[in-house]
Amino acid sequence: MPARSARDARTGTPQQLQSVRATLRSPRRLKTEALAGLVVALALIPEAIAFSVIAGVDPRIGLFASFIMAVTISFVGGRPAMISAATGAVALVIAPLMRSHGLDHLIAAVILAGVFQILLAVLGVTRLMRFIPRSVMVGFVNALALLVFMAQIPELIGVPWMVYPLVTVGLVIVVGLPRITTAVPSPLVAIVVLTLFAVLAGVDVPTVQDKGQLPSLFIPNVPMTWETFQVIAPFSLSMALVGLLESLMTAKLVDDITDTRSNKTRESWGQGVANIVTGFFGGMGGCAVIGQTMINVKGSGARSRVSTFLAGVFLLVLVVTLGDVVGLIPMAALVAVMIFVSAITFDWHSIAPRTLRRMPKSETGVMLITVAVVSVTHNLAIGVGAGVLAAMALFARRVAHFATVERTVVELNGETVAKYTVDGELFFASSNDLYTQFEYALDAEPDISRVIVDLHASHLWDASTIAVLDSVTEKYRRHGRDVELIGLNEASIQMRQRLAGKLN
Repeated sequence: MPARSARDARTGTPQQLQSVRATLRSPRRLKTEALAGLVVALALIPEAIAFSVIAGVDPRIGLFASFIMAVTISFVGGRPAMISAATGAVALVIAPLMRSHGLDHLIAAVILAGVFQILLAVLGVTRLMRFIPRSVMVGFVNALALLVFMAQIPELIGVPWMVYPLVTVGLVIVVGLPRITTAVPSPLVAIVVLTLFAVLAGVDVPTVQDKGQLPSLFIPNVPMTWETFQVIAPFSLSMALVGLLESLMTAKLVDDITDTRSNKTRESWGQGVANIVTGFFGGMGGCAVIGQTMINVKGSGARSRVSTFLAGVFLLVLVVTLGDVVGLIPMAALVAVMIFVSAITFDWHSIAPRTLRRMPKSETGVMLITVAVVSVTHNLAIGVGAGVLAAMALFARRVAHFATVERTVVELNGETVAKYTVDGELFFASSNDLYTQFEYALDAEPDISRVIVDLHASHLWDASTIAVLDSVTEKYRRHGRDVELIGLNEASIQMRQRLAGKLN
C-alpha cells in the first residue's frame, strides 16, 4: 500500500476532507446529503423527546443534546455519515442518577463519561471489540429493547382511560404507515396526528409539559469533591462503555454497508469530545444511533460528514421554531413510538424456534445471561461484561476437551520408549488435566528406558502449561526417568526457555 493510502487507512482524515470537498462542489451530492440530513432530523425529534422522558429530563435537553452531538461528531468522529444523538441506551444508564441527585449531577456525569471515553480510546479499547461474541451483541440489543419497553409501563398505569386508545392508534400509525409510504417518518406522523387530536378535541391526558428553557452554556453546580466523584463515576463509566459499544457496533455496520473503513479509535475519542461539549451545553449526552444512521446511509444514500452536520442544524431549527408545540405532545404518542422502537430493536430471529434448535446451547445461554443480567441490574455495561465472561468460560470449557494424550510403546535405537503424543492447544484450562494423563509408575518399570513427549500437534500458550510440563518432568525424575520434549514450535520453545524451572 502506498504511504499516503496507508496513512488514510489509519487516520481517515485526508480521505474524509476530500469527501466533504467533493460533496460541497457537487450540487447533486450536496442535495442528497442535505435531504438525508433533513429526514434524519425529523426522525430524531420523536425519539429524542421520548428518550428524554426515559432519562427524566426536560425534552428540550434531549433535543438540544442531539443537536450538539450530531454537529460535534461531524467534525471529530471517525465514521463519516454516522449519526450520534441522545439514545435510549444512555438514557437508561443515567436515569437513576437523575432521579436520585438531579440535573447538575447528571450533567457532571455526562462530562466525566466523555473524559472516560477519551481515556479508553487512548488505551486502545477499540481493539477489544473483537472479543465481544455475536451472542453477547444479540443479548445487548434484546436487553436494550426490553429496558425501553419496561420504561413505558409506568406511563400506562393509573392514567385516564383515553390514553389506551391513543397509544393503540399511535401504534397503528407507526406500524402501518410505512406500508403505504416512507416519504415521512411514521413516528413523526403519529406524534403530529395524536397531538392535533388531543388539542382540538380537548382530551385530558398527560402531556409533555413546559419544564424549562432551551439549554445554554452550562457549568454543573456540584461540589468538586471525592464524594461527588464516587457518586457519578459508576454512572459515567457505564455510560462511556455503553456509548462506545453501541457506537462501534454501528460504525462496523456502516463499514459493511458502504464497503469502506473507518477509524474506530478516532470514533472513540470523538464520542468522548462530543459528550464533553454536550455536557457543557447542558445536554444529556448520547452516542451513535443505529436507526437514524440506517435512515441516513441506507435509506437516503448519504456518505459524508455533511449529512451528519446538517442533521444537527436542521434539528436545531425545528426545535427553535416548534419549541412551544413540544409541551402539547401527549405522552401516549411517545409511549406508542417507544413501544414500536423496542419492537423493531429486538432481534426476534434470535428466539425463533428454528434458530434455537440450530444454535449451539452455549451461544443461546450467553445471550440469555446477557439479557438476564441487564434486566436485573438495568445496566447494559454490566450485562455485556457478564455475557463476555460467560462466553469466555464456556469457550475455555469447550477447548479444554480438545487436548488429548495418547501413549504408545515403541522401539527406538534399541531402546523401549514410552511415547506420549499430545494433540490440542495447551493453556490454563486444557493443561490442568495434562499432569494426570501420564502413566508415571508404569513408565518406571525396568522395560521402559525413557519417556518422550511429542508436542508437534500442540502449542504452549501460557505459563500454566509450562508449570504443568515442569511438574511432569519432575515427577518422572523422582521415578528415575528422563523426559524428552520434542516437536515444539519456535514460539513454544522460546516461552519454555524463558519460564521453565522458574514457576514451581
